[in-house]
Amino acid sequence: MASRLPFLRRISKLLKAPPPTPLRCPRHSLALRFLLPQASTPNVSPSRSFCSGPLNLPQDSQGPAPIDYRSVLSEDEFHGIANSTIHDLQEKLEEYGDIVELDGFDVDYGNEVLTLKLGALGTYVMNKQTPNRQIWLSSPISGPSRFDWDHNAQTWVYRRTKANLLKLLESELGQLCGKPVNLS
Repeated sequence: MASRLPFLRRISKLLKAPPPTPLRCPRHSLALRFLLPQASTPNVSPSRSFCSGPLNLPQDSQGPAPIDYRSVLSEDEFHGIANSTIHDLQEKLEEYGDIVELDGFDVDYGNEVLTLKLGALGTYVMNKQTPNRQIWLSSPISGPSRFDWDHNAQTWVYRRTKANLLKLLESELGQLCGKPVNLS
């Protein structure tokens, strides 16, 4: 029984805690409360709020752009465009490596993953995500990004920031390595 006393004291403190303040739904300005049976949990009346309305974000917020499902690529189209992009990048990055002469610079492509090592400056990893029809990029500067094919611009675009994959890489590599690169 002595070993259960600390546990029972913690439970007792939790049960005596005041109920949380309900959140208000921005769409309906009301809170829905769900009370637990008072007999089983004295002094406890937790509440939760649910809202199916919009988040009421500021007009200038940078949320993701909507997906135009008419432009979603078929799997064959996706593989063709993504493979071409990744293989072109591999060739251009290998040429760039000869120009920058950076210790630890290495380009590797295997198992459909393109890896660019920049020694102490970091590592880029790029791969295809077939179910999403996206190219994913992990960058030592900008972090992870998911690029969708933009039919109109004929390029890979990150919907959240509207960044172009090749322009982003050009900018970051130029910044990291100190020499400009043209990947377009």
